Amino acid sequence: MIEFKNVHKAFGPKKVLRGFSLTVKEGETMVIIGYSGTGKSVAIKHIVGLLEPDEGEVWVDGKHVDRLSRTDLYALRGSIGYVFQFAALFDSMTIGENVAMGLRKQGQLTEAEITTRVDEALRLVDLPDVQHRMPAELSGGMRKRVGIARAIALRPKYILYDEPTTGLDPVTSATIDQLMVRMREQLGVTGIVITHDMRSAYTVGTRIAMLYEGTVRAVGTVDEIQHSTDPLVRQFIEGRVDVDDHTPIVAGLPGSLPADVPTRAHG
Repeated sequence: MIEFKNVHKAFGPKKVLRGFSLTVKEGETMVIIGYSGTGKSVAIKHIVGLLEPDEGEVWVDGKHVDRLSRTDLYALRGSIGYVFQFAALFDSMTIGENVAMGLRKQGQLTEAEITTRVDEALRLVDLPDVQHRMPAELSGGMRKRVGIARAIALRPKYILYDEPTTGLDPVTSATIDQLMVRMREQLGVTGIVITHDMRSAYTVGTRIAMLYEGTVRAVGTVDEIQHSTDPLVRQFIEGRVDVDDHTPIVAGLPGSLPADVPTRAHG
């Protein structure tokens, strides 16, 4: 289980998270929606210790993340896969080398075992026999699938997906959605998905939380969010410009994040 307890985070004068509280239960896929710059990606970076809260606590499986030693933090990260927004593959490495990178860093498997694990992960995302190809040879959707394969090669308990369908056509987006559902149903992975794509949110989510001005504005099942009477929730999920009282909601809401966010590094 992952728990955010009254988390606050600011970057200089910018207050991004302002009492963010949310519980992610084992076996579910929690989708976090909200306007650009409201701190969705900032929130999930606290889970793996890339950021520390200014106030509040983040717990994973009963462990207080920002109080973990370096060794214990590395161990925690080994149970969490992270799928980056733009796949974040290394262009100078083959697909197989990209997928194997985390396994080699762990240093617990032989090369033969790593090769087997890489093959298994690529088959799970329907990309067999691409190990020797380079990222530039693959489409955007295929690179996203390689990013998922790299995450699941670690056999994680949790996977964090940061805008997994951004920049993809509708058919490819639907393929990525089905892969995320497969990860939950076949592997039992607990997921957190950051997205603006409501079609994707409704497909992959077991619950949806809306982040607004640094706090959770609403949280519920897909059906509960679809039928919410909150005007701000309705505005977002329907893609309308104004709420019912005609107050415009514009980009750059309070808490918008600077482009170069500093993160906590542990080597």
